[in-house]
Amino acid sequence: MTFEFSVPVLVVGGGACGCVAALAARDAGAEVLLIEADARPLGSTGMTLGLICAADTKAQAKAGIEDSAEAFFEDIMAKSRGGANPVVARALAEGSGPALDWLAETHDFPLELDLGFRPAYGNRTYRMHGWPGHGGEDLVGLLHRRLAEAGVDVLLQAKLADIIADKNGTVLGAVIERPDGDLERVGCDTLILACGGFAANRAMLARYIPEMAGARNNGHEGSQGTGIRIGEALGAAIGDMGSYQGYAMLTDPQGISVSPQVLVEGGVLVNSAGRRFTDETEDIAGMVHPVMAQDDGTVWTIYDARIEAATAYTPDMKALNDINAAKRAESVEALAAQIGVPADALAASLADACSARNRGGADSTGRIWGEELPPHGSLRALKVVGAIYHTQGGLEVDAQARVLRPDGTPLPNLFAGGGAARSVSGPSSWGYLPAMGLCTAVTLGRIAGMTAAQQALHPTDR
Repeated sequence: MTFEFSVPVLVVGGGACGCVAALAARDAGAEVLLIEADARPLGSTGMTLGLICAADTKAQAKAGIEDSAEAFFEDIMAKSRGGANPVVARALAEGSGPALDWLAETHDFPLELDLGFRPAYGNRTYRMHGWPGHGGEDLVGLLHRRLAEAGVDVLLQAKLADIIADKNGTVLGAVIERPDGDLERVGCDTLILACGGFAANRAMLARYIPEMAGARNNGHEGSQGTGIRIGEALGAAIGDMGSYQGYAMLTDPQGISVSPQVLVEGGVLVNSAGRRFTDETEDIAGMVHPVMAQDDGTVWTIYDARIEAATAYTPDMKALNDINAAKRAESVEALAAQIGVPADALAASLADACSARNRGGADSTGRIWGEELPPHGSLRALKVVGAIYHTQGGLEVDAQARVLRPDGTPLPNLFAGGGAARSVSGPSSWGYLPAMGLCTAVTLGRIAGMTAAQQALHPTDR
């Protein structure tokens, strides 16, 4: 097989996973080429809040938050009801903190612990890390600046068309398709697949996640499952293909996500009848289903001026505030008139929550109120729909991010992370912890980069 050129490490995908993998491989001393299908790299990362879930970080210690990899592992396994691969779950729990500390210290990433995102949805303590005032799009941009500074070659508008491998499954190189249809063959010693999941592939959704096949997609349109399909054709195993992150609060018509902190701070959801229909704190991803089951699949997020102020620092809420997206009123009756729901039903829904909070018990939906306060006083409302954001199933990998065959043995030189790899949410939507998408991308990306570089530089050590 003839290749135009060859590289020790080839990374497919220019989102968080691919960029981190490329940086890690370059730090380890390997020459790296990263290819990205789009002219402007964004991927699924660019559509996130930019928050990364991680444990035992220096940012946590600085804020006086006690956490450990063991506690994080326990939370992952509990949220997935034991369905997550414990080997990968432990690798993420133990590797997330070092990965974020490495980004902060070695590559000058301004990551801080977000103390505005209180522990919820399965995390026992503060684990959300982000770049204050910046979301996923800014995170991708900074990652690519760091790639340039590190001397990593990046080839844009270069789509993975195929993998070239020998009869033993050893990857020899990749076929890259350019915008004009020309094909290039690039050889490599190791290959890292970081090219996203399949949330935008309707055929794959219909096959693996039929309940979301007709849902609105708020992920990247490039999430076509390319890496998963090509890896499977090479002999890789796949797992948890029914797993995904749904989300119940995509604003309509703005198409901007309402921060989950709105619910954590006390916000509620009501349907067109003015009634609450779910415990808003139970399941951040699975809540998409009761929302989609309401009339027309639309509901209202109700919050107040206090919650608005507490969440205004987040990029998505800032964007919504800047365009004055929320309906506003100084009374329940006035807000009900604005959003077209019965005033008595809306008042009863809010009163039920307030009563439960005052007595320290559960309300009619089963929500147990703690320090947070239900909406009252000056009220706000945003119309929202449910959507799929990204898939969580994919290629089976081990603790070194090596892609595995169905018998559990690794393919010789193929690695995967991010949306291309099986994550740790279990078989469905209910196992998703907040910000685990970027946790998986960053942590597995770093592991893949380090391992691939080591193998490329020292092939006899395998």
